[in-house]
Amino acid sequence: MSAFVVHLMRHGAPVTPGLMLGHSDAPVTPAGIAACVAQAGALSFQAIVSSDLQRAAVAADAIGARRGIAGTRDARWRELDFGVWDGLAPDAVDRAAIGAFWDDPDANPPPGGERWSALVARVGAALEALPARDTLIVTHGGAIRAAMAHLFGFGQRQIWAFDLPYAAVATLRVWPGSPPGLAASAQIVGLST
Repeated sequence: MSAFVVHLMRHGAPVTPGLMLGHSDAPVTPAGIAACVAQAGALSFQAIVSSDLQRAAVAADAIGARRGIAGTRDARWRELDFGVWDGLAPDAVDRAAIGAFWDDPDANPPPGGERWSALVARVGAALEALPARDTLIVTHGGAIRAAMAHLFGFGQRQIWAFDLPYAAVATLRVWPGSPPGLAASAQIVGLST
């Protein structure tokens, strides 16, 4: 099967940056939306998918309105669920607990939250379900890193080796799995911040 392009865009700046937003449905700033629209200007795609959280969905809608493309929502593209830490500043969380989480987010998930492997699995399922056409996905930093872990087998150190500021785009060329059920393979072809 032919390769297709997937642009993974991080949502724009939220109204209150610096928090562990996870599944919190925090609003995005107008400047954050404008930054996403500007980044999308140079991209080629036929479809738009976004997380169902407003900080991603609102930017996807603005991009779609400019392109005449109706986007779809997929909750599998949500950020990691930070459980009881959701909405808190990192320095408001017990230092030992958050340190253990950053060292090994699978062995030390946030209380009531999601394991890293669960995020990788749900994002991987969303990737594998994409139709083979060039697609823009407006999502979250953790989900983009989970996509990289799924497609490339990146470990904890590798997924933090690149910066993903708000409105950044990682562009991948993806070859669907064949026969069905086989994992896709991919190549990073661009990173714009």
